[in-house]
Amino acid sequence: MEIANKLKALADKIEQLKDRIETEESTKHAFVLPFINLLGYDTFDPTEVVPEFTADLGLKKGEKVDYAIFQNDVPILIIECKNWKQKLDIHGSQLFRYFHVTKTKFSLLTNGIEYRFYTDLEESNKMDEKPFLEFNLTDLKESVIKEIEKFHKSNFDVDKIFNNASSLKYSREIRNAISKEIQSPSPEFVKLFANKVYSGRLTASVMEEFTELVQKAFSQMLSERVNSRLNAALNKEAESEKEQEAEEVIEEEVSKIDTTEEELDAYRVIVAILRRKLPIERIAHRDTQSYFGVLLDDNNRKPICRLYLNSATKKYLSVFDENKNETKHSIVSIDEIYNYEKEILDVVEYYEA
Repeated sequence: MEIANKLKALADKIEQLKDRIETEESTKHAFVLPFINLLGYDTFDPTEVVPEFTADLGLKKGEKVDYAIFQNDVPILIIECKNWKQKLDIHGSQLFRYFHVTKTKFSLLTNGIEYRFYTDLEESNKMDEKPFLEFNLTDLKESVIKEIEKFHKSNFDVDKIFNNASSLKYSREIRNAISKEIQSPSPEFVKLFANKVYSGRLTASVMEEFTELVQKAFSQMLSERVNSRLNAALNKEAESEKEQEAEEVIEEEVSKIDTTEEELDAYRVIVAILRRKLPIERIAHRDTQSYFGVLLDDNNRKPICRLYLNSATKKYLSVFDENKNETKHSIVSIDEIYNYEKEILDVVEYYEA
C-alpha cells in the first residue's frame, strides 16, 4: 500500500478514536507511533526508534525527548509529542532546547494530528522558530504528501530535505502574508498599487479609498480566476460526456448490425474476383446498417463496391467509377455478381493508376 493510502487510513483511524483518547501516552501509541511506522521505521527496533531519548541540557541532566529516529547510529529526527487536545504553539521552546544539544538536523513537534517539522535554516545548530513543513493529518494535500514521502526510510536524504526546506518554509510564509494582505491590506501594500495608478498626493482619505479598492480588486481577481478554472473544468467534463455519448451511440449502432450469411457469401464471390489483381490482405469489408461495403486496404476513401441485400424483394450491387460515383445494379442472386466482374476490377485500376 502506498504511503498516501496509509496516511488516509491513519487519518480515518484518528477521526474514529480521538474522542476516546485522553492522555499523551495514548496519543503516542494510537497516533504518533503508527505515523513513524508508515515512514518505514521499525518502532520495535531500539536501534532505529529510541523512545525517551536522553538530551542533556547543560546543568539539566536526564532531559528526554519522546522519540529519536536513528540512521547509521546517528539521530536524524527527534520527536516531541503532546496530547492531541493540546495546541502546539506553547511547546516549541522545549523542542528548541533539545535540538540544540543533539546532532539531528530535523525535529518534529506533534500532537498526533498536527505536525510541524523544523530545521536550522537561519542559524546553524539552532532550531528555527517557524517550521518549514506544517500539516494537519486529517486534511492532507497531495503536495504535502510528497514532502512527507521524503522522510520515508527508503527516501531519506538529509541534504535534499534541508535544501528544499528553505523553499517550503518561505513559500508558505509568503502565501500567508499575501492572504493577510488580501483580507486586510496594510498601508504599504495599498501604496504599492496606488502609486502605480494614482498620480496625486496620498492623503488619509485617498488611502482609505484605495484600501477598499485594492481589497475589492484582489477579491474580484481571485473570484474570476476561480470561476475561470471551474468553467474550464466543467467544459472539459462536458466534452468528456459528449465523447462518451458519441461512443455509446456508435456502440449502439454497431450492436444493431447483423451480418448475414448471404452477405458473407457475396463477399467471398467479390474476393474471388479481386484476387486476380490483389493479394487477399488488401481486401477488407465493413458492414453497416444500410449496406455491406468492400474496401481497398481497409480505407473508407477507397470503396470498391457495396452490397444491398437486406431487402427480401430488392437486392443491389453497386460499383464505383473513377470519380467515386456509385452505380447500383439490381441482382436476383449473388451469382449475378460475376456479371459485373469487369466493373469491379476497373475500380481497382482507378486506385492503382
